Amino acid sequence: MTRTQIQLPDELYQRAKTFASQREISLAEMTRRGLELFLARFPEEAPKKRAWKLPKVRSGGLKVPLEDLHRIAAADEEIRSLGKR
Repeated sequence: MTRTQIQLPDELYQRAKTFASQREISLAEMTRRGLELFLARFPEEAPKKRAWKLPKVRSGGLKVPLEDLHRIAAADEEIRSLGKR
């Protein structure tokens, strides 16, 4: 359980103490119950889920034909293999 401090106007504090005393509960218990009631009355709204969309990829302006890519990859492979010898 977490301890916390709150500030209340004097009049509200006195009314709350009187209310709790009349019901033979602590001010802390009354506060917990009040918060539970308040949060049950105003539940947190779940964020609205948006439909998933395929991301758009911006590839820039450079377009290389597939045949050129094969040729470039083969040349790169050859250069790398020469360096390992």
